[in-house]
Amino acid sequence: MAMRRGAGLAAFERQKAEDQSYATLSESLTRKSLDVFETQVDQFRAALKRFATAHRDDLKKDPTFRAKFQQMCASIGVDPLAGPQKGGWWAELLGIGDWQYELGVQIVDICVGTRDRNGGMIDMQELLRMLNKLRNIPVSDATGHASGAVTEDDVLRSIKTLKPLGAGYEVINIGSRQMVRSVVKELDTDQAKVLEIAASVGGKVWAELVAGAADWPVERAVVALENMLLRDGYCWIDDQDPEASAVYWVMSVVQWE
Repeated sequence: MAMRRGAGLAAFERQKAEDQSYATLSESLTRKSLDVFETQVDQFRAALKRFATAHRDDLKKDPTFRAKFQQMCASIGVDPLAGPQKGGWWAELLGIGDWQYELGVQIVDICVGTRDRNGGMIDMQELLRMLNKLRNIPVSDATGHASGAVTEDDVLRSIKTLKPLGAGYEVINIGSRQMVRSVVKELDTDQAKVLEIAASVGGKVWAELVAGAADWPVERAVVALENMLLRDGYCWIDDQDPEASAVYWVMSVVQWE
């Protein structure tokens, strides 16, 4: 019996020594892996600094280059606008953060400034035209290829930075058009349909036109238009137009010079 106990104790000691050896090996490998990772991060930062020095101005002025850079960031899981703990040093090095937040301020300025006439809903192309005009980019060149031109992608990314404000800034699709909403209220299905119809005819609608296009009773079209006029402020009414007793101008889809 004593020999068995001795053999068992020796086996236990050997197993303990092996476990300790594996733990030591694992710790050594983990330390080496961390050292290699830290070296790679340092090399990546150095490469990024060189990239920033060479292309900082291009990122601000060339929308095509900027879009490709954003796609590259997405492909490697890096958000260039994130905070310091999420890789935000991209923004610090490249100067994108300040540019993007400045654009966000301009978007807010335009949306608030036009809210009285469009009820807080502005067409994406109209917003781009006004942004580029504000930045002194000729309207004829504001196609996304002119130097410094703001693009839809730029607006989408800046609006994401506005979400913490809780003011309802959001891009929504109305038919084939993109609209930027700057008020905290949801469109119901009838309003969305009226906006889609209005966008297809230049913004001028009346109850019979909407009813025919949407295959609704005229009464339903009247209610939808009146709600958009009185409750939500999305449109203006013209009761002197010869085409109908009450014509509604949906201001968010009217092109302004």
